[in-house]
Amino acid sequence: MSTTDPSAVPVSPELRAERERLAAARAALDRMREEVEGSELVLGDVVNDKVTNAALRRGRERRLAALADVPGAPLFFGRLDFEPGTVFLDDAGADPAAPAPGADPDRIHIGRRHVHDAEGRPMVLDWRAPLCVAYYRASPGDRMDVRLRRRYGFTTIDHGRGADPEVVLTAFEDEPLTAPRAEADQRVGALLSAEIERPRTGPMRDIVATIQPEQDGLVRAPLGTTLCVQGAPGTGKTAVGLHRIAFLLYTERERLSRSGVAIVGPNRSFLSYIRDVLPALGEVDVQQTTVTEMLTAGLPERSRPAAGWVRRTEEPRAARVKGQARMAEVVRRDLWSHLRTPEEAVVVRRGSRRWRLYPEDLRPLLDELATRGVAYGSGRELLSHRIAHAVLSLMEAQGEVCDDRTHQQVRRDPAVRSAVTAMWPKADPLRLVFGLLTDPERLARAAEGLLTPEEQAAVLLPGSPRGPRSALWSEEDLALVDEAAALIERPTGLGHIVVDEAQDLSPMQCRAIGRRCVSGSLTVLGDIAQGTSPSAAADWSTLLEHLGKPAGHLSVLDRGYRVPAQIIDFAARLLPVIAPGMGAPVAVRRAPGALRVTPAEGGLAASVADACRTALKGEGSVGLIAADADLPALRGAVEAEGLAAPLLGEADTGPDAGRLVAVPASLAKGLEFDAVVVAEPAAIAEAEERGANRLYVVLTRAVSTLHVVHARPLPEALRDTDG
Repeated sequence: MSTTDPSAVPVSPELRAERERLAAARAALDRMREEVEGSELVLGDVVNDKVTNAALRRGRERRLAALADVPGAPLFFGRLDFEPGTVFLDDAGADPAAPAPGADPDRIHIGRRHVHDAEGRPMVLDWRAPLCVAYYRASPGDRMDVRLRRRYGFTTIDHGRGADPEVVLTAFEDEPLTAPRAEADQRVGALLSAEIERPRTGPMRDIVATIQPEQDGLVRAPLGTTLCVQGAPGTGKTAVGLHRIAFLLYTERERLSRSGVAIVGPNRSFLSYIRDVLPALGEVDVQQTTVTEMLTAGLPERSRPAAGWVRRTEEPRAARVKGQARMAEVVRRDLWSHLRTPEEAVVVRRGSRRWRLYPEDLRPLLDELATRGVAYGSGRELLSHRIAHAVLSLMEAQGEVCDDRTHQQVRRDPAVRSAVTAMWPKADPLRLVFGLLTDPERLARAAEGLLTPEEQAAVLLPGSPRGPRSALWSEEDLALVDEAAALIERPTGLGHIVVDEAQDLSPMQCRAIGRRCVSGSLTVLGDIAQGTSPSAAADWSTLLEHLGKPAGHLSVLDRGYRVPAQIIDFAARLLPVIAPGMGAPVAVRRAPGALRVTPAEGGLAASVADACRTALKGEGSVGLIAADADLPALRGAVEAEGLAAPLLGEADTGPDAGRLVAVPASLAKGLEFDAVVVAEPAAIAEAEERGANRLYVVLTRAVSTLHVVHARPLPEALRDTDG
């Protein structure tokens, strides 16, 4: 943050006018918020409707949150000057009058949310409005009726003492689209590049001011489209997914407010990193969760382990087997094997008469339901209705008068309920999977022809757990339990789900997510080269099939706007090893001194501490990334040098609070730092089965400078660099 007082800089009349416009818009937003705060509920004292009032109160709270002024984020970031008569923004919202010759251009300011004055006239248009598409896509070759595009530059002043930062408009840059293309190209770029490269600390920011044309097309894809984005590091795929949610909520708010929207991230550290993006865009009603949390939330309370999920990490071979789609058939076979052929007659007593159904009468009822594809839990209810109907048929054949009340009485008869329990036992998903994974003979029956004996042995739960709530479950086990739960009772669906780092999902996890979006759509984000899990996807088409969206549209982002070319090119040396055939990403900028690769001549710990101290001399955030096992010792060495290096997710109150953070390599995915110090690449590559992929992830987290420090030889693909 800057501490320079912008008032000391000479201000042109036009810049002063723009500042006044910004101040007026901020005052208008304050007034809009005050109007919502002062709104009354229902009919005041006339009608005391508590339910309606509660709903209105929640709606008012959401509206207030959406109208919050975000510190550090200006209300508008751009302006478009259209040909006269293109845009009509009067009191009524439309004016059919034709423009006079030589009239001034129609002008709109574009920001993160809509702002209007006291008369309802727009002062700032929401970037998602159809008219604003031109800000991102207009070019000298296709002006879209735009004369001029203006971008603004801002200076953030930190007043300290806990006060919110002040954002001051300090510059603007005009791009005349009516000028010859060569002339236009020479007059743009400085403010846009500065915004893209601006140092950052803390959580991820929105990129609404810098969305590129190829990104904008993906952001504005319609709700019915399932979109899969293969994005190299620094191409903005995560930002595309977040901004697409904001766009869909703008265009399909009523529909999505009923069905719900969720973001699924790889871990809580990643979700913490992106947490502020949607609120800054005025969207506060989006669930942000991990795969584990989403699947656990779908289980009944009685089906949850006492000590919580994920108390064990699977060996890679077992993880691969448990993650494969054939495990779904194993679980299905085991569940439906619980059905029992009737062996005794059902005798229903009604007064002095008895009505009897023999096993041969009951068997067709059971078989018909078992082959219909109903949910297992619904089958019990349906079977009781079928039996009751058969009994009523006997009664009516003997002249009895029956109605719906008679049907319900027979269905609830103890004999009928007992027969249903015997033929169609209740099932609990946790107990079902526990029994399957602790009984080798039962597993062998369900897995016949699907798993080899060696694979069956690999998937059994370790140790001798006394019961399902005390077993050491893994993430892979949870997907199996969710499969069983969905067979018993189908989960509630969502209107749209964004899945980030999707390349690491197993087929069974894909099935679990896809079940929650059967009638909705998905935004699938990832990078095949960054796959680090044992079940990481080899291609997107197969993953989309497991998600239940084989017709999903695949788009590729390969232009890196954030990561300098020197860093991208260095990391891309690993691609022939980790993703043969995948093209290297293309960086749009180079930054002097962006890459340093140095041997740790004075010892690894001391060299890492020196590298961190040097990185802190620059602006923005600094990440120290090392193999998980090595990080504690390196962190201790750095802090012994007087540099606070809290672990990712921990708080820091030192003089450089929040700037330097120690990051385990396993949690680096999806994060960005202005400067990154990577310690001992060879140790990262050797720490796990797909360690080279993990190293690729780690090397591409920097957006300004990357300093690689190594005491051991670098992995072969990275050697012979000039540094």
